[in-house]
Amino acid sequence: MKDSVLILSGGMDSVTLLYDKKERIALAVTFDYGANHNAREIPFAQLHCKRLGIRHMIIPLAFMGQYFESSLLSGADAIPEGNYDDVNMRSTVVPFRNGIMLSVAVGLAESYGLKYVMMANHGGDHTIYPDCRPEFVKAFSEAARTGTYPGITLLCPYTNLTKGQIAAIGLRLGIDYSETWSCYKGMEHHCGRCGTCVERREALSEAGITDTTVYDD
Repeated sequence: MKDSVLILSGGMDSVTLLYDKKERIALAVTFDYGANHNAREIPFAQLHCKRLGIRHMIIPLAFMGQYFESSLLSGADAIPEGNYDDVNMRSTVVPFRNGIMLSVAVGLAESYGLKYVMMANHGGDHTIYPDCRPEFVKAFSEAARTGTYPGITLLCPYTNLTKGQIAAIGLRLGIDYSETWSCYKGMEHHCGRCGTCVERREALSEAGITDTTVYDD
């Protein structure tokens, strides 16, 4: 049954997928790529893997923080505020981030004799992030399949779900979302104003979950 590598950030979506597919996940991998909020997310990724007894690996991708251009890599003050689908949120795109992380995860899967790589992209990502869209998932999965001996493929079950629908899955699974991180600013508390905070609030409300997140606003 343990046939998959999961890319785990420590955010709502990937933590939900961790619990949703825990019987299949042999390894969860978190990437530290220099984002403002990596230091806030990573402890939650560690916490949940320890709780479930799933092997967890943290891989540094420092070159992304050094050489790539994105407000996500440029400090809290650079993060725009407003709705997730606003044009200004495009500044948070880290160029080809998922492509890079998936490539590493596919290499890990082949190295450890696993067949699948899981990613928790969802429908709300499509407008802003090209490497979360169904077309990208399909194309990358085919590239991974043809580029590896065991024919590794992607499993992205949340691709066409909203974040609220994912939160509803988490509610059914008993996940405490206060043990996840969303805010792109990466400060002590969630700011409550950036696109990911707004989306977090809306998703929890849609799923009927009491939001116990501490916000600064």
